[in-house]
Amino acid sequence: MLNLRVRLLVEDCDKNDITAQPLKSHTIRLENFAAVFCNSNYLEGLFITMKKLFIAPAFLLSLTLACGQEKPLDMTMDFEEYDPPSSLVVPEHHVTRAKFPFIDVHNHQFGMTSQNLADLVADMDKMNMQVMVNLSGRGRGSTEHLEKSLENVKGSFPKRFIIFTNVDFGGIDDAEWQSRMTKQLEEDVKKGANGLKIYKSLGMFNKDSKGNRIPIDDPRIDPIWAKCAELGIPVLIHAADPKQFWQPIDKNNERWLELKTHPGRRHDSDPVSWETIIAEQHRLFKKHPKTKFINAHLGWYGSDLKKLGELMDQFPNMYTEIGAVIAELGRQPRAAREFLTKYQDRVMFGKDSWVPEEYETYFRVLETADEYFPYHKRYHAFWRMYGLDLPDDILKKIYYKNALKVIPNIDGSQFPK
Repeated sequence: MLNLRVRLLVEDCDKNDITAQPLKSHTIRLENFAAVFCNSNYLEGLFITMKKLFIAPAFLLSLTLACGQEKPLDMTMDFEEYDPPSSLVVPEHHVTRAKFPFIDVHNHQFGMTSQNLADLVADMDKMNMQVMVNLSGRGRGSTEHLEKSLENVKGSFPKRFIIFTNVDFGGIDDAEWQSRMTKQLEEDVKKGANGLKIYKSLGMFNKDSKGNRIPIDDPRIDPIWAKCAELGIPVLIHAADPKQFWQPIDKNNERWLELKTHPGRRHDSDPVSWETIIAEQHRLFKKHPKTKFINAHLGWYGSDLKKLGELMDQFPNMYTEIGAVIAELGRQPRAAREFLTKYQDRVMFGKDSWVPEEYETYFRVLETADEYFPYHKRYHAFWRMYGLDLPDDILKKIYYKNALKVIPNIDGSQFPK
């Protein structure tokens, strides 16, 4: 049991000035003294009797610790349950409509062959989306799907939608595959397609006839990239997924909650590493400098803007967009603002999933100076975000000017100068 020698000093009550006089030294048990001393009634009587009590600082600290030791409540709560509203009182701006008309360069509309586009346009108008780029032109790989989608757009809202085409890598071993795909690209562009979308399956899941994974920079695909440059259309390419999906699912994984709730997204046991896939993509950019690439999702370097900036410097033919990674920018407002200022001519607006009410998060991060507000999906980002308060000239470039430069056949008269 811990013993403590206490030296008490009391005021000399017979004099007007305070003179500390030694009273007596005692050796006592700390917990016994604390139990008595922490009693407010005892303290009150002690002060009345002695007028003033002086306690050696070291003992005072020990006593404070002793009095502060409490048994914690027997309560448990899952991580995903603990999401208290902030008590911070600051200005809030819920921006449901973008300040300027914008082009969403990363969207998917698999029902465009037959859907009522008037309903879609009505939702676009509410948020000031002037043009939507549907990257899934061929749906699940069908020429008929592309043709019917283009027909639907041309017959109703030709200025409001841009459609990209896609490539099937399944027959890459076929001696005629290259010529067949380049011819398909030419025909799709003649029909009205204005870009090529590459899904993440290339580099991750697509295999040749021998069962080998097809690398993103596979030389058998070179004629496709060259044809895109010749036709003057960009390639929007999604490579890999967030790096954390390849990391162990433990307390150190920032995407733990997402991987717990969506276990199909985990790649920690995949035979190919994240680094390998991303390196293949970068070699592709270098190998085809005349082709314009839009690197989807900030190239998964939203949490390392210094590295992303180095890539932008290294590959002048690489552009990028902010789909599904606005939370990365929102948690580092000063660094993000600096990055978007430096590379303001190379970044475009993108969202990816079509959930209209989620666009507010993007507008709020880009346009306001709001502080400490949540992302719309906690399993994507459990942290709070801050507005970048971007100036109008940069907003215009991200919202529409950069896309107008890279994607052909968008009617620029729909946008401010």
